[in-house]
Parts: sequence; structure tokens; C-alpha cells
Amino acid sequence: MRLHINIDHVATLRNQRDAGYPEPLRAAYACLEAGADGITVHLREDRRHIRDADVLALRAGPLPPGSGRVLNLEMAATDAMAEFAVQARPDVVTLVPERREERTTEGGLDVVGQRAQVTRVVERCRQAGIKVSLFIEASEAQVRASRELGAEQVEFHTGHYCDAPVQERPALLERLAAAAELAHTVGLEVAAGHGLNRENVAPIARLPHLVELNIGHSVVADAVFSGLGEAVRALRAAIDGALAAPRAS
Repeated sequence: MRLHINIDHVATLRNQRDAGYPEPLRAAYACLEAGADGITVHLREDRRHIRDADVLALRAGPLPPGSGRVLNLEMAATDAMAEFAVQARPDVVTLVPERREERTTEGGLDVVGQRAQVTRVVERCRQAGIKVSLFIEASEAQVRASRELGAEQVEFHTGHYCDAPVQERPALLERLAAAAELAHTVGLEVAAGHGLNRENVAPIARLPHLVELNIGHSVVADAVFSGLGEAVRALRAAIDGALAAPRAS
């Protein structure tokens, strides 16, 4: 199971005073040393946390091409972002929905409703040799459209599952599992992320065909008390424990 740590909120803290610290680059090194397989950053159009220079520094520093450690760039499906991605050359571009008034990503990308624009950005990135993942809801229509548009991976939005009352989670988990099965059947890699932490990650980690998790906010929050390296190791242990546990019959 690949574990990518999102370090956006290290940059959020830095930007509160524009003091130059804490450094996202240093955070990336710490996460990788603690066992992360890659780093995820969301370059928002308003640059509220990660900035262009952060992405370029990550590519030039701990995540050079061919290192085997992944730089995953989350971004809106716009032409301007596509051109930046071509310049930065991350290993993966994940297209996400984006609204300026939201505090964090609130749902999946509407691939069906934004088909023409998403297609243009997917094609531009793939022409540059960049793998494309689409951050979507666990919906048959969204999965099939993602495949038709040329994505290689889908990342399922797990925020609704994480926020739901305990009694509602089984139905949401079944929906995620069905979407994962379909994605695998049509030839897409399966990832998941949003709202996950050490306490709720186990059922998601056991989804069929899941190969990647992208987790950030909870890791940075845990790091306040335990340090970033220990927070990553604790999350990895929770994931590994979930995968090693026998499945219920």
C-alpha cells in the first residue's frame, strides 16, 4: 500500500506569518525518512498554502525524477494549472474540484459535468508524460467517465465516510467497495483520501484493489504532539495493522 503524505498544512502554518518556517521541504524529508512513499501537495489557485516555489523545490530536492518516491500534485482542472504542471513535471497530477470559499476540498470532481475541460487538462498532462489521477465520488458514472477521459487512476473521496455517524458508515463503505471493484475492472488504479486518520483508516485500507492512500491534515495535527516522523510511523502502523488483520467471514 503506497502512503503519500499531504504537507499542505505545514505551508498553511508558515503562511500565517510569512516567516519562512516551518519549511514544507523539510517536512517532506521527514515524512519520507519515516516511511512515506511520496508527498502530496495541493497548489490552489489562490496559493493559500503551497506555492509554486514549494512544488519546484520538492521536485529538485527530495523527489527528483526517477527516485521512486512520488510527487503528487493536486490541482484544479484549468489550463493555467496544466501549464504549470508541464513545467514542474510531478510524477502524478490529481485533478480536484476547487472553490475559493471552501476551507478544504468538499467533494469529488464532477468528471461527467465538466467533461470537456477535464479532457483538455488530462490530455495536456499525459502529452507531457505525467500520470493523471481524478479525485472523484464513488459513483459508477464518475468512474466510467474517468476511464473514458484517459485517467490512469481514480482517488475516491472518503470525507463523507469519515464524517458520517458510525451507523451510516457500512452503507458508505459498501458504495466505496463497489466503486473500487468497478474501477479495477475497467483498468484504473484505485486510491483514496480525505478525512482519514489513525482511528478511521482501517476499513478504507481494506477496500478491494486499493493501492494508495493520500493523508495529510491528521498527520500534521498528530505531529503537534508527537513530531512529524512519529506521526507518519504511527499512521503507517495503523494501515499495516489493518492489512495484516484477518478479514471477517
